[in-house]
Amino acid sequence: MPRSTPLAILLVDGYNVVGSWAELKQIRDRDGLEEARRQLIEVLTNYSAYQDFDTRLVFDAQYRDIPSTREVITSNLAVCYTDFGQTADTFIEKACAAFRNDVRKFHQRLIVATSDRAQRLTVVGYGAECISVEQLALDVHAATLQVKRKKKPTQKSAGRFLAHCLDPEAQKKLTQMRFGKTE
Repeated sequence: MPRSTPLAILLVDGYNVVGSWAELKQIRDRDGLEEARRQLIEVLTNYSAYQDFDTRLVFDAQYRDIPSTREVITSNLAVCYTDFGQTADTFIEKACAAFRNDVRKFHQRLIVATSDRAQRLTVVGYGAECISVEQLALDVHAATLQVKRKKKPTQKSAGRFLAHCLDPEAQKKLTQMRFGKTE
């Protein structure tokens, strides 16, 4: 069955998020940048699937003298590393400029998550929506809570018999009926 069109394309400035979310900063400082990236990818994988977003997490090609790469994590998430010398801001701005002339804009939203003020102004000028990385954190947290509420197990009966689901008075009456004691 073909995949339906995602509700939105979400472009995320990866290092902007890593540098802004307290838990990712702690992971980066304690375990390194690679682990912080891995945690962000995991969080956005779940969020993107829940929201039905086509998410592209963009990282600068810091200290990497290789051409840009795109790693598809799931059908909802791809991690993009820019070309050497290209910033994530430039990558995102080019994507917004291309989207402006794309027919998808009539039935799909383009959202950019960054707290870089100059970039926010630029991408809004191209017609994209913009949210701060702090707002993205709140949205991710809210989605996580909604998933947990939906998964909350219902109270199971004490046993496998229907009688165990009844209140004590009803159980007493059934026991009396079973032994032929009627009042």
